[in-house]
Amino acid sequence: MSSETEPTLAEYLDGYLPDEETLLTARTRADELGCQTVAPSVGCTLRFLTATLSARAVVEIGTGTGVSGLYLLQGMTQDGVLTSIDIEPEFHSAARAAFAEAGFGGSKTRLIMGRAVDVMPRLTSGGYDLVFVDAVKAEFPHYYEQGVELLRPGGVIAFNGILANGALSDLARRDQDTLALREVARSVATDDRLMPAMLPVAGGLLAGARLA
Repeated sequence: MSSETEPTLAEYLDGYLPDEETLLTARTRADELGCQTVAPSVGCTLRFLTATLSARAVVEIGTGTGVSGLYLLQGMTQDGVLTSIDIEPEFHSAARAAFAEAGFGGSKTRLIMGRAVDVMPRLTSGGYDLVFVDAVKAEFPHYYEQGVELLRPGGVIAFNGILANGALSDLARRDQDTLALREVARSVATDDRLMPAMLPVAGGLLAGARLA
């Protein structure tokens, strides 16, 4: 009988498609800067979504050190452009390095420094295939309201970490982040413009596809 411990479901999902060198390097930079990154299972789901959508135009809220951006770019079309928004200049520098190391030149990415709630209204309404949100949880409701407006018919909006810390199941929690996550979960589920889905990868990925 083997004495090895069987991997948990989360461990299996995260190890199913191991990160290549550029992703591992970007994760190392994130650790050095104290920046959280998407789990590999979430990243693979994002890559799958952009490939399925044949995504040419993607908005990312929360650039970080470029980990999630690398997954998104890997699934996008050759002429696709990733618009990524973050307020931290150090994260932008790290992400720019990660994209360059992976072979994604400047024409493939548009990094915008600023608050997403201020930047998103300036983007083209109905012009994007996917909007990915992985930023301050308390601001998720704002990103939802603005993000849906950016989607073309058939486009997808996705929120990372929607199940974090039992936000939807632990009704005793009343902190600002938890209340914001609950609000977004309700909004996506009841929005007649969207086809919703809750994907149980890592901390939960809430997605909604813009109906025609």
